[in-house]
Amino acid sequence: MARILTGIQSSGRQHLGNILGGIRPAIELAEKPGNDSFLFIADLHSLTTIKSPEVRKDNILATAAAWLAFGLDTDKTVFYRQSDIPEVTELTWILSCFTPYPMLANAHSFKDKANNLSDVNAGLFTYPVLMACDILLYDSNIVPVGKDQKQHIEMTRDIGKTFNHHYGEEIFVIPEAFINERVQTVPGIDGRKMSKSYNNFIDIFLPEKELKKQVYSIVTDSAALEDPKDPDENLIYNIFSLIAPESDTLAMRKNLEAGGYGYGHAKKELLDLILAKYLEERKKFNFYMENPEEVESELKKGALKAKEVAVSVLDKAKRATGFRS
Repeated sequence: MARILTGIQSSGRQHLGNILGGIRPAIELAEKPGNDSFLFIADLHSLTTIKSPEVRKDNILATAAAWLAFGLDTDKTVFYRQSDIPEVTELTWILSCFTPYPMLANAHSFKDKANNLSDVNAGLFTYPVLMACDILLYDSNIVPVGKDQKQHIEMTRDIGKTFNHHYGEEIFVIPEAFINERVQTVPGIDGRKMSKSYNNFIDIFLPEKELKKQVYSIVTDSAALEDPKDPDENLIYNIFSLIAPESDTLAMRKNLEAGGYGYGHAKKELLDLILAKYLEERKKFNFYMENPEEVESELKKGALKAKEVAVSVLDKAKRATGFRS
């Protein structure tokens, strides 16, 4: 049996890119026979940038609600909030003492901001160690990540191997990265990769009026209604094709190529598709947002399961280091 661990950023609400590139693949992976799935909301990581308690609580609730709305089975997946397992912060200190400075200085999360060190807090600098502990604390075998996160898994492996080698024991399971080349890259409304940091996302859970505003903000060229249009160069079509049935995708392609079909028509089709395709998920999301105690119950249930593993692994690390006899 392979233990698969996935962490979810709680830096904002889950958008269409998160759904297609993260939520759906992770749930499908958890459903496969023989897989043991751990899924956590990385709220401690968010403290490097988000200081507001209200924003953090809202983000955690919305993140959890999105996963539950898409059918995450908490009987098959250990679903928990990172900060509910304080063992991860204790292990972070222990493994920080086995992590060389140059490794952290070479991390992308630090190098991207190294030109202005006054904006770099210690949490951001040691971020890779906490991420390594998120993985090593749960005997994880496989960690699904995007290509941009591959470096963090390599660092996790190095830290775990260094600790194991130093004490001559296999204290930590050394994980493997799983990079799914077939995961969809979803374009944002400005053509760049859909991202909260670019503020170019489509939030399918918004009320219809606000959702319409986002969809109708998709950038287009100046082609006239009657002009033929190249679907492959069209953002509306590119997003539509990721979620629409093949027959509907083909129909929009033909309409764009034929002319007499404007971007307003295409945007309306995309909006109607989102509202129809995600009708039930939108209802469930609103239910969880209006009943946060339901979400809290699920997260607490998962934390109890996660803590059993965390306590056992931390105990082995503390025994090895002499903090426990």
